[in-house]
Parts: sequence; C-alpha cells; structure tokens
Amino acid sequence: MRVSTTDLQNAFGKYLSLVEKEDIIVVKNGKSVAKLLHYTEPDFFVVHEEAKNYKLTRKISYEEYMTLVNSSDQRFELINGEIYLMASPSFKHQIVVNEIAGHFYSYFKGKPCRSLTAPLDVRLFGFATKFEEDPNVVQPDVIVICDQEKVSEDSKYEGIPTLIVEVLSPSTKGKDMAAKLNLYMKSGILEYWIVNLENRSIIQYTFSQERDIDNMILLMEEDTVKSNVFADLEIPLKDIFEN
Repeated sequence: MRVSTTDLQNAFGKYLSLVEKEDIIVVKNGKSVAKLLHYTEPDFFVVHEEAKNYKLTRKISYEEYMTLVNSSDQRFELINGEIYLMASPSFKHQIVVNEIAGHFYSYFKGKPCRSLTAPLDVRLFGFATKFEEDPNVVQPDVIVICDQEKVSEDSKYEGIPTLIVEVLSPSTKGKDMAAKLNLYMKSGILEYWIVNLENRSIIQYTFSQERDIDNMILLMEEDTVKSNVFADLEIPLKDIFEN
C-alpha cells in the first residue's frame, strides 16, 4: 500500500495495524521515501534461507482489496496488485475537473455516450480475458462511456471507458503518468488526457485498436485540446485553467 506523509501523520495508528498484513510505502511529493515493515521477533531455532539475491513481491488480491475498502472510509485503487490510497483532491483540482466535466456534459448531452466524474469504480483487466484474471479497480477524475449496458443492476460499471481524464496532484503524478497510462492502454481505452495543474498543460494520448500508443502530444495553455475519438469535441486550455 502507498500512503502520503500527511496521511501517515494523521492516522499513524491505523497504518501500524495495517502493516501487520502488508508493507506500507510512504510517498512524499510523488516519490517513495520510506517503507513500514511488519516486525516479527527472531526465531533463533529456525535457519532462514539467505534472501538478499531474491526479490520477492506479493500481489494484493481483489478480495483483500475489498476487505480494506469495506473497513475504511478512505478511497483506494487497485492497480497491478498494489493498493493506492487516494488523497482528498485540492480546491484547484476540483475546479479543473468541474470545468472539463462541464464541457463534456454539454457535448455529450443527447448523444449515446455519457460523461461521468469520480468517485466511480471502474473495473479493468488489461490483456486478460476476464476481471478475475487481472483485477484492477480505478476511480478516474472524468470518464466517457459508450457502453452503458455494462452498468450492472447495483450501479457498478464493468465496461471499458472510451476516454479518460486524470488531473495530476503531487501524490498521484507517478501513478497517473506510469501505472495508469499502461493499464489504460492495455485495457482498450482509446484516449487518455493527463492534466497538469503546475504548468497548465495537457498530455493527450491516443491508443490504437492493437492497444499500443498511436499518438502523444503535449498541449500548453494557448492550445486547444481536440479529441481524436469524438468529432468536434475540443476545449481551449485557457477555458480549463482561467479560474
């Protein structure tokens, strides 16, 4: 599990309990700076195999993830067997999300596709044939879905979004630009926008039907982001960042 230094300070006792089940990676400004490990008293009657030449990792199961989710008021994501704690978004983050969501709402109104904002669990399984083989659960900032029949009776979405937008924050930058980029590409998403509040820019990825990067461009504040999937869906970046 990855947690920010602020979350660790605010809930140290909770993470001391969780560390009995899994390692806790402490993140500061998007970088891993420390790890909490479960301590066990040495057993001097057992000879342990030397492990310095081995790198052992254990993926968290979907059942373990759901146990954590159901026992906490926090929001989490499960990506490639790792659990990520989602920090509360900043005021600027929410303003930009609302600006994009507003443009999307106007564009998709009356159309077969629909735009939605977090929190909403999106279940993805990469190149696997079913969710159980490679379970991943994410909560993108904004999604566009064109397969509304994939919304289950209990209002859970189990389809593949056509377009996803993530607004970066210091604690999620590495995850959004690496782990999520790879997951979205191999899961069949067609377009991915990464919004950077610091330099007022957007990185726009388009993925091919073969699930590879088809195109990537960097757009600055004076530019206009134009969807490669949806005709005439375009937003001047100054409209996104002006407030």
